[in-house]
Amino acid sequence: MSAIRKIGFIGIGNMGNPLAGHLLKKGFDVTVYDIRPEVVKAFVAQHGGTGAATLVDAAHGMDAVITMLPDDKVVRKVVLGEGSENCIAAGLARGAVVIDMSTCNPSATRSLAEALKPRGIEVVDAPVMGGVVFAKDATLDIMMGGEPALVERVRPVLQAMGRNLIPCGVTGTAHALKALANYVNACALINAIEAMTIGKRFGLDPKLMAEALIPMCAGRNHPIEKKVIPHILTRQYGTGMAMGFIAKDVKIAVETARSVGAFAPLGERVSELWSAAAEKLGPNLDQTQIARYWEESTGVRL
Repeated sequence: MSAIRKIGFIGIGNMGNPLAGHLLKKGFDVTVYDIRPEVVKAFVAQHGGTGAATLVDAAHGMDAVITMLPDDKVVRKVVLGEGSENCIAAGLARGAVVIDMSTCNPSATRSLAEALKPRGIEVVDAPVMGGVVFAKDATLDIMMGGEPALVERVRPVLQAMGRNLIPCGVTGTAHALKALANYVNACALINAIEAMTIGKRFGLDPKLMAEALIPMCAGRNHPIEKKVIPHILTRQYGTGMAMGFIAKDVKIAVETARSVGAFAPLGERVSELWSAAAEKLGPNLDQTQIARYWEESTGVRL
């Protein structure tokens, strides 16, 4: 596969602007497009490169086109046109690559790849972790979904914009991991807020709780680093804490919430799950064996 040098960049917003700028600094030939012509003009004045008036112009003659857009529906319309000839696919030649750095539904990404396959155009999903600050200093973590040879072909492009590249597997897997990572983070945030509101109702100081929870939960008890990797994925199940004790402690937390009239919907459901797992598998098993409860319920072995 030939090296990628000429790149069209679609979506020059808060994230796309600095990312396209990094590509220019690294010596790539970049043409930018945005639905706001004034944004394109301002980008070229600030960074250089070439501005495109249409999507076809932004794609014509390019080795790759990068999309940084709101969602998969917008990406599909921009790439395929869906009734319009002004689209990325109309400008790309066989052998070109669409690198989608948006946060999209992974099933939609696979559907897009299938739609482009007859044209000889490949797709790599490359969503990012980190916000505008990380985009500006090129320290984003970038996931990559696609066949190994294709991922290696786009690697130099993505390295110009991020610090850590994570090959995830076939097309769509990077978008799936991005969504799941944000799901874990979203749960953790609700979890922390719920716990702290219960504590505040009971008389605990929020700042004290926040500072204490860092070593208690994010530090030595971090579930991924301290439990999932060493005990669940290895099937060692040896943290030393019994499932029944965790079920009991979560139940106490929920009972405390009820006693002070605090809102704890997540805690109530978590308590139900731990109690059900302990009853089904046995309360004396290690806490990490709760993973088996999911495995037996879904048929998926971690």
